[in-house]
Amino acid sequence: MQLRSIKKVINAIDSQDGAGVKLKRSLGQRQNMRIDPFLMLDMFSSDNPDDYIAGFPPHPHRGFETVTYMLEGKMLHRDHMGNEGLLCSGGVQWMTAGRGVIHEERPQQDQGLMRGFQLWVNLPAAEKMKPAAYQNIDPEEVTRFSFEGGTANLVAGALTLDGKDYQGPVAGIVTAPLFVDLTLTANATLDVPVSAELSGFIYVFEGRAKVADQALRMHAAYELDAGDTVRIEAGDQGVRLLLIAAKPINEPIVQYGPFVMNTTAEIEQALQDYRDGVLAQ
Repeated sequence: MQLRSIKKVINAIDSQDGAGVKLKRSLGQRQNMRIDPFLMLDMFSSDNPDDYIAGFPPHPHRGFETVTYMLEGKMLHRDHMGNEGLLCSGGVQWMTAGRGVIHEERPQQDQGLMRGFQLWVNLPAAEKMKPAAYQNIDPEEVTRFSFEGGTANLVAGALTLDGKDYQGPVAGIVTAPLFVDLTLTANATLDVPVSAELSGFIYVFEGRAKVADQALRMHAAYELDAGDTVRIEAGDQGVRLLLIAAKPINEPIVQYGPFVMNTTAEIEQALQDYRDGVLAQ
């Protein structure tokens, strides 16, 4: 067993996206602040409707995947092909934009707490122009289990804890991701196996924790160094965090807003396709 330490810290900053949705952005706040294959991580959390009610009007994507994980609230997704789905508390949508999607995301509430994450995951060059696809995971489909000292919501990947094997519902993703929402009780310690071939990070959103004697504060992405196990020590108030990892792609990235390709020429083609109305054809 080789314990992973913390390689880099990317503090979240206050930002806005869509039609003025307030959020905290860690990965992706600048284009050099990524952890391959992860391009961006936003957390939205507010009980003030003015912070989220306008949502995300129709906008395009090409060349990567978006993952929306709802902690609390309701969000309606709709795209140009007529696909529609309601994300509820505890649910997930894993959207592979591939060649192209034009979609919108609208809150389905005018009061109360809206809280969750959106993660962008890159695609390798060979997958960037594949047809769009969705995995819409209802809350009851997420793999939820308890272990000594805490609980887990496993969205994607395989995980072994306390000698038991678990598998998340998201499948068939080329980067073989692990996506787990962990809650540890006060002062609990947990060793989480994370394959050495995966790069990844931790994002604390409740409480405090330590990894390799480094204190993890809320609202920062902590990149994991080499190893095969992450030892998490919860603080005296417990902790809740995301642990996310996947296979790095190690390819050039050229990004222009919602388009992520490998070359400038491919970005120019994406813009032309969008203007011509053939982005997703």
